[in-house]
Amino acid sequence: MIQLDRVFKFYRTGRHVKIVLDHISTVFQSGRSYGLLGVNGAGKSTTIRLIAGTELPNAGRVRRSVRVSWPLGLASGFHPLMTGRENVKFAARVYGEDVRRVLDFVEDFAELGDYMDVPVKTYSSGMGARLSFGLSMAIEFECYLIDETLSVGDARFQAKCKRIFDRRRANADLIVVSHSMETIKEYCDHAAVLVDGQLIMFPAVEGAIEAYNRLNR
Repeated sequence: MIQLDRVFKFYRTGRHVKIVLDHISTVFQSGRSYGLLGVNGAGKSTTIRLIAGTELPNAGRVRRSVRVSWPLGLASGFHPLMTGRENVKFAARVYGEDVRRVLDFVEDFAELGDYMDVPVKTYSSGMGARLSFGLSMAIEFECYLIDETLSVGDARFQAKCKRIFDRRRANADLIVVSHSMETIKEYCDHAAVLVDGQLIMFPAVEGAIEAYNRLNR
């Protein structure tokens, strides 16, 4: 279970204040997968980072009783001066995983070859995403956070991503941000719409999609 307890999140830019979550209390129940919908700029990615713990609220608390991933495909969490190999080993130790097992998995999956031993700051965005996705799949989580990115690379590599991800999600929950309603329908059984700082939960995906479509008219 992931609980938002009176979470307040805002950004201040000059004289303008953007409220992302306005003292929101809600629960993402275990055993369910949720879509997170909203127009551009609503704050969906910020909400995902709050759930992941990579960003903190201005007030309130996020409580997690399950092991939650970082947002899939997020490469910005890597230390740019460390090599891919060093970043993977560090993450494995942080999560209490077997370093050799995780490293072997990522090396095989990401297909970066000698680039595993050069600083991450030299990587292209695609290379960083492949390293991050591989690391996400090497460490098993009870809830995976997905912010648009479900696969990276060419068609062959995308198929490889989908095969391993389908195995992982068979035993895990998802919270998915996507502008593709087909993706939301495929992966989620519940959904929420983020609008004007309010997070509105819907018991069925179809109701959330209808509300989202009305916002986009």
